[in-house]
Amino acid sequence: MKVEYDVPLSRNIRHLGRLETPGGGQVVVQGNYAYIGHMKPPHGTSIVDVSDPANPRVVAHVEPPEWSHTHKVRVAGDLMITNVEQDRRHFLRKGDKIPGLRAEGHSEAAIVAALGVEPSDIAVLDEARERGYDGGGFRVWDISDKTAPKLLSYVKTHGFGVHRFDMDENHAYISTEMEGYVGNILVIYDLADPTNPREISRWHMPGQHVAAGETPTGVGYSHRLHHAMRCGDEFWAACWHAGMRVLDGSDLTNPRQIASYVWPKAIPEPTHTVMPLEQTINGRRYAVAIDEEHDHQPGRLHGFVWVMDVTDLSKIEPVAAWDLSERASPFVGQPGARFGAHQFREKFDSTLVYCTWFAGGLRVLDLADPLLPQEVAHFIPGPGPDGAPPQSNDVDVGEDGRIYLLDRNSGLDILEMTS
Repeated sequence: MKVEYDVPLSRNIRHLGRLETPGGGQVVVQGNYAYIGHMKPPHGTSIVDVSDPANPRVVAHVEPPEWSHTHKVRVAGDLMITNVEQDRRHFLRKGDKIPGLRAEGHSEAAIVAALGVEPSDIAVLDEARERGYDGGGFRVWDISDKTAPKLLSYVKTHGFGVHRFDMDENHAYISTEMEGYVGNILVIYDLADPTNPREISRWHMPGQHVAAGETPTGVGYSHRLHHAMRCGDEFWAACWHAGMRVLDGSDLTNPRQIASYVWPKAIPEPTHTVMPLEQTINGRRYAVAIDEEHDHQPGRLHGFVWVMDVTDLSKIEPVAAWDLSERASPFVGQPGARFGAHQFREKFDSTLVYCTWFAGGLRVLDLADPLLPQEVAHFIPGPGPDGAPPQSNDVDVGEDGRIYLLDRNSGLDILEMTS
């Protein structure tokens, strides 16, 4: 039976096909293939033939290392890089506090309350802490044969391991924990020999390098690199609750900060991604940033898409903000229906910005007038096979204009604009 909704699930978007696949954290498209980094083990990375969008088919899959997920993937030519990060990392690291709490004489019930977990979780946390984790890092693959990816190298970093990252055929720009630092930093690797990637530089914010005597500027891991996107000779770095930074990357052995912007404390959500438009508009340069909205508390501001005037990097200024009403999704209020901003397609070759909004689906904004972003199309997937509400997590657009929308829980939808 077809379910009717009070709000339209699609506008100016045509649905071409769908692949029922485990949910993922990232999708990238190159040629006739889509590459999916799955959210949860035992699912790792899938390579999907999308030459026939009505019938996408998986041609290869590689599993993640033990105790890890590999939910991010990038491709450049015949090289593919997949992250390796501890699965359930934030939850499991709560176990690091248990020995200290026990030494202070706290009861198990008090420890449960202090950590905000269930009583049954304590044994899980103890086991994970005693087991340890040393698998974090990234893997480099030869994908000249899309049906048989060949592992070239496995670079181990530290701690949780690698989260999101950028790459090209010559270098990898990795966001990872490293020994002696608090939170993720940028580590650049030379890929001249992909069987042995070579670290050539690091960049961190002041306060992260505690082993060198720096004093942390944030609480816990709040001030950390989410990831940095290389844009020409610049890196545009989203730094979570520390805002954004712009780095001069003309010398990759010595990236240095040339600009920053930190949002007012009244903006509660962290910065997920930031990038400049490839073209100027009316002689001015603009960048786009997007927050990642977490559990929303009534009365607080939602996550935004921000338009930033970056013509003068010494005077970065937000000039527009766009968000979406919860009324735009029929799934808000259902169990598991996280709602809010998350990510955009990480390429700005036009004035269109393709955004994922969790239960709000795909939102396509036009920045032809950067001061007044206009939504020109949207698509909200239906419930997953198990009835769970959609959780649109990532999006990419192929050279042919087809849109690939990946759900955090289940499914890849292939779409195209109708106007």
